[in-house]
Amino acid sequence: MRLILTLFIAGFIVSLSSCRKDFDFEPSSGNLRFSRDTVYLDTVFTNIGSSTYTLKVYNKSDNDISIPQIKLGKGVDSKYRITVDGMTGDDNRLFENVELLANDSMYVFIEVTADVASANPTDFLYTDQIEFGVGTGIQKVELVTLIQDAVFLYPQRFDDGSTESITIGEDEIYGFVLDHADHNDEYHFTNDKPYVIYGYAAVPNGETLTIDPGARVHFHESSGILVGQGGAIQANGDWSLTDAQENQIIFEGDRLEPGFADIPGQWGTIWISPGAAASSFNHCTIKNGIIGLYVQNNPAGVSIKNTQIYDHSLYGIWGQTATITGENVVVNTAGKATLNCSFGGNYQFTHCTFNNNWPSSSQFAVAIDNYLLDADGNPVPQDLILAEFRNCIVWSSNSRAFALFKNSNAAFNPKFDHCLLKFNNTGFESDPLYQFNDNVFYVNIVRNQNPNFWDVTRNQLNINDNSGAIGVGKPEYTALVPNDILNVTRVGSDAGAYQNAAP
Repeated sequence: MRLILTLFIAGFIVSLSSCRKDFDFEPSSGNLRFSRDTVYLDTVFTNIGSSTYTLKVYNKSDNDISIPQIKLGKGVDSKYRITVDGMTGDDNRLFENVELLANDSMYVFIEVTADVASANPTDFLYTDQIEFGVGTGIQKVELVTLIQDAVFLYPQRFDDGSTESITIGEDEIYGFVLDHADHNDEYHFTNDKPYVIYGYAAVPNGETLTIDPGARVHFHESSGILVGQGGAIQANGDWSLTDAQENQIIFEGDRLEPGFADIPGQWGTIWISPGAAASSFNHCTIKNGIIGLYVQNNPAGVSIKNTQIYDHSLYGIWGQTATITGENVVVNTAGKATLNCSFGGNYQFTHCTFNNNWPSSSQFAVAIDNYLLDADGNPVPQDLILAEFRNCIVWSSNSRAFALFKNSNAAFNPKFDHCLLKFNNTGFESDPLYQFNDNVFYVNIVRNQNPNFWDVTRNQLNINDNSGAIGVGKPEYTALVPNDILNVTRVGSDAGAYQNAAP
């Protein structure tokens, strides 16, 4: 028995000693492998933090190693910050004796916040390196990001700690009134630098915000533009000659990384409030907000031409007792409707494309009604003077691309004239709102013929020779808008904003 016990103890000690090497770390010999030799952090605005980027570090040897140092080349002055395997080290810039098991890997997470003054003045690149090891054993991974200068517009902060706000009805929202005296006149957005807006930039009575061709306007979370009673916005873009859209006015969020390009809900809305003066949007792209354009009770009207409105979490265009005209407008993907003509109003769209592929079963491309519900759930009617669609496409991933909601106590006058529509009328055969041969709501429409858009997910709603929209339009309406949204001369009368062409 004693012999067996002795052998057991001896065997246990041997087993301990044989496992011991799992806890012996030898200095790194400089043979680390990396998932990339250069990490490119996408463009950021000056002094706005980047997204987090990932570098993977591999120990391909059969030995556990200890990396004496992992640090940023510019040390404590670096504008980059790193996290190593969940550790923050010394101010996210220096790490010592980092252990890495044999044939294992670890993650390094990288962020940057830098101003344009820190960048190379010739190309505006800000660079640094992550250094692994010490002395002659150092291995480096390069870090590169482009810093873009901008004009920043935001509410003032007062001495008592409060911030500037603007009043809407009985509510106050985080925002400010534009000022002629600041930034070479805040009522004139040029294309010299991008504009980054925090909160709502307000255009008050008697003022007009004028935006030049090629301007870029970026909004932080919960931000936008508010055009007040008697104010106006004139967004005067122009035709562009290249894919860079050099003369297009672009409204979008302030995250420039490609991963944010099509993410809805990043900012608020461009809000045309009741009683605003006549406003216009020409050659614009409005994308990734909550509502692209929110237009309320404005008899003076809003004109939208040659404009693309994409990827909004609620509506692309929401008109509420609004007066809106549109030509060559493309609206794609929204959480509820790409176009919502609500609580009456007066609307006319010619050669426009409305499509909604939002991943749900309840969204529409176009929704039209002539009432709203009060706090008690009772309908409040309002005349829909006209909601006319001429030579348009109304399409959706759902079986019914549009919806009509009528209150009999107010005028209700939708009209689809020479349009391509998607609507499966199963269950609606006797509904008076969907009698497609009535020549009142529907005039020479084509139904359920696939428009064959190029690529809906990439907002390419162009059509080609296989499209069901070919020749659907009325020539008299085409004569009013002879060039399509790309400035291509229309041949024939294809419905929608695009003349058909090969992809």
